[in-house]
Amino acid sequence: MTLLFTHESAAGHVTPSGHPEQVARHEAVIGALSDLDLDRRAAPEADEAALLRCHPARYLDRIRAAIPQEGWHMLDGDTHLSPDSLEAALRGAGGAVAAVDAVLDGVSNNAFVAMRPPGHHAEAETPMGFCIFANAAIAAKHALDARGLDRVAVLDFDVHHGNGTQALLWDERRTLFASSHQMPLWPGSGDASQTGEFDNVVNAPLPPGSAGSEARTAWDSILARVDGFAPQLVIISAGFDAHTDDPLADLHWREADFAALTNAILSTAENHNAKVVSCLEGGYNLAALGSSVRAHVETLMRRAG
Repeated sequence: MTLLFTHESAAGHVTPSGHPEQVARHEAVIGALSDLDLDRRAAPEADEAALLRCHPARYLDRIRAAIPQEGWHMLDGDTHLSPDSLEAALRGAGGAVAAVDAVLDGVSNNAFVAMRPPGHHAEAETPMGFCIFANAAIAAKHALDARGLDRVAVLDFDVHHGNGTQALLWDERRTLFASSHQMPLWPGSGDASQTGEFDNVVNAPLPPGSAGSEARTAWDSILARVDGFAPQLVIISAGFDAHTDDPLADLHWREADFAALTNAILSTAENHNAKVVSCLEGGYNLAALGSSVRAHVETLMRRAG
């Protein structure tokens, strides 16, 4: 049975009116999954040791000190903190870590972490792009350093390049980070020439206006690399803002594309008996987000042990 890690604190991270990364995103996701037979678990807060594998103590102190008593604190033009944001961010990272532990302990073959804020843009000391802690990278480092794995693949199909994950894993030879993303588009990173310190980064830029067929071709090549890497664990940065109805980009994926890509990733993972943890990233049209997450999770469920 697929595990679902989430927590009501995801609704406590409040952004200003009109902000695309809004409380209603969590409501849309949980609503879309409400009738599915999932093993539902509370996402715990990440402990200091997990966070310190990606973020230095001075960064954690800076975030804690910036939490406002009321209203918002702007970390940058896109990224805000409200009074309850810290718990949500800690449980986003902690849910990813707990999901890794659960699948490695044999509870299930896969898990989905439905938390916000997202994480793949957060760099070691720079919150950005709505992200505070680097959830997927934190989960990968936990698998390597706390659970003793040797090979972890982090696969990112958000429409925006996961610059934070790439930066944090750039010189980590035990990981393979791969991303498809629209280019040109914010944050501007993710050119195919960016290949990591140990040829451990794969970027597949997609042109504006392209559809799921182009993405599937790109992922066929990516997954061939993943297959050669023989991961023991696959972590997905699951953004759904490549959907044709999303307001922040111009790719034209549909629910069937997310399902097909999820299925292909699972097949590659199964070639190596690798467990899979998927972490929610972007997706800003609420209806498209809900339907796409459901397609993704239903695919996970069909392949879960």
